[in-house]
Amino acid sequence: MDGIDGRVRSAVDHWLRWLPRWQIGSARPRTRICRKCTGSPIAVAAGFGPDVPHPVQHALIGRISTIVDDAVDDYTAKNLPLLHRELERAAARQRTAGYQPAEGLSPEFQGLDVDPQPQPGAPFLFTLGELAGTGAAEQEPREPLSDEAKAALRHEIALSDECARATGTAVCLELVDHRPRIAEAVERLVEPQIAALVSDMFRGLDGPDDGFPGDGLRRGLF
Repeated sequence: MDGIDGRVRSAVDHWLRWLPRWQIGSARPRTRICRKCTGSPIAVAAGFGPDVPHPVQHALIGRISTIVDDAVDDYTAKNLPLLHRELERAAARQRTAGYQPAEGLSPEFQGLDVDPQPQPGAPFLFTLGELAGTGAAEQEPREPLSDEAKAALRHEIALSDECARATGTAVCLELVDHRPRIAEAVERLVEPQIAALVSDMFRGLDGPDDGFPGDGLRRGLF
């Protein structure tokens, strides 16, 4: 199995193959802060600036985050039996929770709203969010944990968090080496789309040569 360097390289390769398919016109406006991307050290390590559209950042951040998640899952399964058992129980409960529209999505779409915002006067016939939980089965109540088990579980959670921090640091350090590839792809494939969009929005408008609002607008669009 590849080490951290190979996994990061593979994630960047997948993102580079996906990026040519992204079109700025198909991107949904943000309706709320993305918890996965806001303040992410992965975005800093990748060299993303404030003008890079959120969907472009989210697609790479999602793939890199999966590397950390997989490493923590592997460490937990091998070294943290109590936490692993609780996670297995949670997964079993999830399997009886019915249809979950946000499950099984590719990294480009994980953590995003599954439904677009409704347009005034044009309600949806149904939304995926409304279908969540369809077909759910009754769940058996779980046995309460003893105080000793709770303390042991908290200790294992702390170890899991430490694994996540260490892996995240290693991943970000490795990602820094791929900044040139990432920057070149953004400049070649994303910047022209942003420039064309801003140009279309201000075509035909007369204004002063300096103080053109395009730069500020770019940051507000994404």
